[in-house]
Amino acid sequence: MAATKPPRRPARRAAKPAAGRLQVLEVEEKLAATHAALVCAFHQMLDLKDLDTGCHSTRLAEWAVRVAEELGMEESLFQAVEISALLHDIGKVGVPDAILQKPGPLTDDEFAVLKRHSEYGWAILRLIPGFAAVSHFVLHHHERMDGRGYPAGLRGEEIPMGARVICVIDAFDAMVSDRPYRRGLPAAEALRRLQEAAGTQFDPRVVRLFSAFAGAELAAVAAAAN
Repeated sequence: MAATKPPRRPARRAAKPAAGRLQVLEVEEKLAATHAALVCAFHQMLDLKDLDTGCHSTRLAEWAVRVAEELGMEESLFQAVEISALLHDIGKVGVPDAILQKPGPLTDDEFAVLKRHSEYGWAILRLIPGFAAVSHFVLHHHERMDGRGYPAGLRGEEIPMGARVICVIDAFDAMVSDRPYRRGLPAAEALRRLQEAAGTQFDPRVVRLFSAFAGAELAAVAAAAN
């Protein structure tokens, strides 16, 4: 009896996964492009709301990714750190301009309203598929290591690492940047204050790593902040 050729069905089955992989790659590329467009659009909105906040976020993102790399965070989280650094203040769109632009200290009631911006940011960003880590970094970037931060009063290792990174660099950038009601601090003094609050307000590891490269690049850092 003559031998018969094997059926070609397995070859057809093998082709389907290949086509499926191409479709998955196409979807992933479209999703990545959509995410990039959303980040750019949100960042432009921050620029329109307050130009200084937008520039501040750009500086913060560069520094945040650098610290995340030095900390040995998972590479898959680098983008979440970068995006959350860019958009950490997006919730301020829900805070009245009279509070954001007030040329003097805030009252207790005004500060209570301002503190809601991290929750507002989380409420916006959590709605975007793939932004779960981003939204949680934004939500918790004002927590403190001693548990006295907001909005949840998280303590130490309870605080997401990405949020701890942004907390440190956000504080430094805020200290060295000019505000309507004060001049920015010298970069060296801002670093000293970070180190002074390490372990209470800030993660000591983040402060140490950031201080190491910021101290070596003090002049460039100070120039970028103004």
